Amino acid sequence: MPGPPRAAMTTQIRPARADDCELIVALIRELAEYEKLLDQCQATPEALRESLFGQRPWAECLIAEQHGQGVGFALYFHNYSTFLAKPGLYLEDLYVRPAARGLGLGKALLAALAKLAVERGCGRFEWSVLDWNSPAIRFYESLGARPQDEWTIYRITGEALNTLAKQAQT
Repeated sequence: MPGPPRAAMTTQIRPARADDCELIVALIRELAEYEKLLDQCQATPEALRESLFGQRPWAECLIAEQHGQGVGFALYFHNYSTFLAKPGLYLEDLYVRPAARGLGLGKALLAALAKLAVERGCGRFEWSVLDWNSPAIRFYESLGARPQDEWTIYRITGEALNTLAKQAQT
């Protein structure tokens, strides 16, 4: 009986550790460059370490390794569905370095997150994708993911966020 494909024997998905923060920031910057958003990337290893491993972790991360080298990541956190009355898992970013693509690492990261969502009793697993990123869209749809076209994401940041916060009654 044949064993697993050679690529599968030299790859693994594992939870990130605090000493991975420099790698994760490098991968985040590569993703930001690909998405043409590098000018907006402010992530530092120190800030990420606090966010992922500090007193109040805000997110979690998986690392994809090939031959012992980190070549991809999936950063995620929990959200909540009031309609389902269950937590959800939200994938903030997924990235695999170009040289490691085609080995199934992206799918392995998503499968690991889907398994985690099921184990944690989540009612859904979701993420956003840039509308021009057709390779990612084709990949996600090949896995059974479907766009939620009836929803539009709104975001408030920076000075607008600060202005709104000042209007809170405490």
